[in-house]
Amino acid sequence: MILPEQRRPMTAGTALPPRTFGERHNRSRRGGRQRRSSMDVCLARTYLAVVSTGSFVAAAERLNITQTAVSARIRTLEEQLGRSLFVRTKAGAKLTAAGERFFRHANNLVQTWEIARQQIAVPAGRSEGVSVGVEFSLSDPHFADWLVWMHHHQPDIAIRAEVDSSSDLMEKIRKGSLDMGVLHNPPQNSELVAELLCEEKLILVTTAEDGGFKPDDYILVDWGPTFLANHPAAAATPPSPPVSINLGPLARNYLLAVGGAGYFRQGSVQPYLAQGRLRRVEDAPEFSHSIYIVHSAQRDKELIDLLRRSLRDCFVR
Repeated sequence: MILPEQRRPMTAGTALPPRTFGERHNRSRRGGRQRRSSMDVCLARTYLAVVSTGSFVAAAERLNITQTAVSARIRTLEEQLGRSLFVRTKAGAKLTAAGERFFRHANNLVQTWEIARQQIAVPAGRSEGVSVGVEFSLSDPHFADWLVWMHHHQPDIAIRAEVDSSSDLMEKIRKGSLDMGVLHNPPQNSELVAELLCEEKLILVTTAEDGGFKPDDYILVDWGPTFLANHPAAAATPPSPPVSINLGPLARNYLLAVGGAGYFRQGSVQPYLAQGRLRRVEDAPEFSHSIYIVHSAQRDKELIDLLRRSLRDCFVR
């Protein structure tokens, strides 16, 4: 409050005191906030707390702030949206029609922020973070070996690993939510770089002790359109196998449990061949199943080099 004796009369020749840069900047920034309806995650989170608890008082307790702060945030949010979100009653706070419509958007906003924070932020004690995705069929065993390798050789790097379909992995790499993907025969994309990681083969193996192949015991594993189009003409496989599975690790576990024969990645069945649990069908045709790493050309070169070397060390054995 300015007391009467503190006021100085303004005369025609009296100049206003110049504002500092900070004062001008702050005033401009405040005006900008009023003109642009910029959404704040904190405001949305406060709104959701009021909705969840049913009152401004309970929301303040949950958020560990004052009730005045909750009221100020909701008022700011309502000014930005140009709508009243709550009707305050003796029983608490009730949503208006606009408040009910805003709920889904506020929830999506907070969830999107949390996902972004988890994916981008580096945990305490780690110097860097990487995100790598792999196709379902390539997740076992080599990708699991890579995770263990990183734990022992790069303990200061935080890792986010995802297993997904080829198309979804390509989209995530394109959008930047993944640093790199490990895929077999990825589709061409002018925005991404695909590098050969290793030449893998699909070989026919069986649980039969004599290593023989019986068409009735054949398990069709879906290794993609190229394999499905070529393998019937090259192998004595039945036109309609009794069992068809589109996930390599699942098909392998099924084969080991019930017996039979099928095409599998050589690297994934090599331990079982060495143990004698599986046998290779002699003279059966082989199929190429090359594995690639896919990444954006804009990614950090040192990071890409590290991922390339470590993945190759685990996949090429």
